[in-house]
Amino acid sequence: MTETAVPPDEVPAIRIIAMPADTNPSGDIFGGWLMSMMDMAGANVAYERAGGRVATVAVNEIEFHSPVLVGDLVSCYAKVIRTGRTSLATKVEVWVRGRSGGEPIKVTEGEFTYVAIDENRVPRPLPKA
Repeated sequence: MTETAVPPDEVPAIRIIAMPADTNPSGDIFGGWLMSMMDMAGANVAYERAGGRVATVAVNEIEFHSPVLVGDLVSCYAKVIRTGRTSLATKVEVWVRGRSGGEPIKVTEGEFTYVAIDENRVPRPLPKA
């Protein structure tokens, strides 16, 4: 499924150009590279909400809709969708725009869970919102 709707009306948590070193043997961008970008984007917003360090504890779901190509401008949008006592979940959407322009396309989306941790890597309560 390729979605050509409008990307979220917010600043991306991460924006990067897909490079040749990030490809799989078929020449498309490696899904693991894209997952790591999504994890970093989710962690950025989780860190802000948690008021400090967080650790990834789960990738609840991920769905790849379309391949990412070398040279694509990759934008990862993330937002907190759930909070618990020490954990929070983020929704991450990945949109790309080809180097020659064109409309942005949503290529991947997923949900990541993080836990707030202290300096000893022990879970800590989230601050009040």
